[in-house]
Parts: sequence; C-alpha cells; structure tokens
Amino acid sequence: MAGDAAGAATDHALEALVAQVREARARKASLQIVGGNTKHFLGGIPQGEPLDVGPLAGISSHEPSELVVTVRAGTPLAELEALLAQQGQCLPFEPPRFATDAGTGGTVGGMVAAGLAGPARAAAGGVRDYVLGATLLDGRGELLSFGGQVMKNVAGYDVSRLLAGAMGVLGVICEVSLKVLPRPPATLTLRLELDEAQALRRLNEWGGRPLPLNASAWWEGTLVVRLAGAAAAVQSARAAIGGEVIDAAMADPFWDGLRDQRDEFFVGALKAVAAGAGLWRLSVPSTAPPLKLSGEQLIEWGGAQRWLCTTAPAQTLRDAAAAVGGHATLFRAHRREDGGRPAPLAPPLARIHRELKRAFDPDGLFNRGRLYPEW
Repeated sequence: MAGDAAGAATDHALEALVAQVREARARKASLQIVGGNTKHFLGGIPQGEPLDVGPLAGISSHEPSELVVTVRAGTPLAELEALLAQQGQCLPFEPPRFATDAGTGGTVGGMVAAGLAGPARAAAGGVRDYVLGATLLDGRGELLSFGGQVMKNVAGYDVSRLLAGAMGVLGVICEVSLKVLPRPPATLTLRLELDEAQALRRLNEWGGRPLPLNASAWWEGTLVVRLAGAAAAVQSARAAIGGEVIDAAMADPFWDGLRDQRDEFFVGALKAVAAGAGLWRLSVPSTAPPLKLSGEQLIEWGGAQRWLCTTAPAQTLRDAAAAVGGHATLFRAHRREDGGRPAPLAPPLARIHRELKRAFDPDGLFNRGRLYPEW
C-alpha cells in the first residue's frame, strides 16, 4: 500500500510538471528549474518562473547485485548516498553536496545537470560516465526516455549522458539510472611537503604506474594523496610513495571538505570573492607546468584541475589556460552576472550546442541564460 501511495504521488508530481511546462509554452513564458537550489551560483542569473522538481522524489529501484540504481530527480543526494552506504556502495565520482545554511543539500537532478565531481574525478571518472539512462521532460511538454539500466544498451547517440553538465537547458531531468560501485576495501591518505613543480612531477610519475591513486590535492607547499583499493595494493603504494600517513579521523573530514568546497581554501576564497576577487576553475592537461598567475591556488585531479582565487583580469586567466591546452571558467564572482559560465566555445561546437538546444527546447523555455547568455 505504501508503494502504491508513493507511486501515485510520483505520478501526480509528474503530471503537474508536464502541465506547467505546456501552460508556460502556450504563454511563451520561461521556466527556471529548481531542485535543492544549492548550486544557484553556477551559470548566469536564473530567469523565469520556478519549476519545482522537489516533489518528484524517491528511489524507483535499486539492484545492489547489478550495481544500478534508478532515482527520481528531486531526491536529495544525501538520501541516495545513505541507501547506497547500507549496501557498501557509493557514487565513486563524489559529487559536491553544497549543503545550505538550512541543512538541506543538493538533489540527484541537480547533480546530473551541473555535472560536477569531487576529488576522485581523475581516477573514477565524471558524472556522465555513470549515467545509464534518463527520462527527460522536453520543451514541448513531452516525456522522452533515453538509455536504460545496463551498461551496453545504446544504439546511436547517447543522449542520456548529454544531460550531464547541461545545466537544465535541454529539459527537465525527471528520473535517472546510475551505475554505482562498491566502496573500496582499503583507503589511506599520505602527506608530503613539496613545492608546486615537485608535486606536479611526482603526480605525473605516479600516474604512469599501476598505483591505486584515488585523489590528490596540493596547496601551500603540501601534497595530500589518497590511495584506495585492495589492502595489499594500498600498502604497496604507501611504500612506493612515502610521506606521512594521516589518520582517517583527520583525512576523511579533509576529503569531505574538499568535495563539498567547505575546507579552508574554499572558505577563504568565498571571503575573497565577497571582497571583489574571482574564484576560477582551470581545466588543463595534468602534465601542464606551473602557471605563473597571481593569487591563491589549489590543485586537484593529478594536476588537471587548478583552482585559483585572484583579482587578475579574465583574459589573463583564459590566455594562460589556453596556452597549455586548457580552458578557464569563472566559477564564483563578486558580481553574479560576471561568473559561473563555461569558457566560450569554438564555432563548430557552438553550432552543435545550438542545434541540440533547438531540438529539445525549441521555444527556449528552460533556464534562459543559465548556460550561455544567448540561450
């Protein structure tokens, strides 16, 4: 009976969303998709009437032996992770939870739409690598299903993974099927005192060896690495890497703080942003040398993700990233209208993006200006 009641509530929530989309389209109005609202700072300033996916919540199915979970978009991420933890499983890409002051956290739909991943991204992959299928409410008010609940089920273009990082501009994610993984049997965190160049060189050396390197972070002359995997492999890597072992009671809060961007670096960055600085996210090849830029820097993902809190001009950051084959995004800014957008696209890619937007949301209903100003 409880399942029937939950199913009826879900059907009602879905019907209400469909009706709101169709009514807004008839009025040529715009809609702002809202879930946990923990990533409101990302992208351009939200526009349009709120379209609340919060009521569309709950776990549709979980097959622990198949390592697959299907969950509705409004489900709190904390609820999903608690369910997985009971089975010794996890979301290996460690999505940021961005809990609000009220204690609420992000939702599964927001996790996919933002496409953000945490410290383990370089080793485990990103959000899109774990999306198996999705149900999408498009700009015509139609429900579309893509992919499925197994890894090899796609013939043609994998649309479900396209939703990861799209910031909701293609439509409303209603339900998503995700691949999950068992928690690693052993983890260990090591700390080494190294300057930036030494840290990058070591990380690239270790990356070329069969070591269970799961995450890394360099800041202010200290490199912290996390090993994860079979106990024997972790202990072997410990001997190969060296450094000081950090007790789990200290290491786990550190990695959680880095994942949720509430550790010391990000707390300081937010204060600097409030005073007029910008927090930049530079995506570069892991082999890129140290970038001679002013400001406070934190390096993750084996050198591939470099956070920089600075007052340097935007073009300086973009040019520096481009010079080593990467790009720079202003992640947080003092003025909301200045930040949160991805780097400009090359003309061929921009054309593909526009055509996809036109195919799924021809009237531009969803999240206008959130990803690109012209949308």
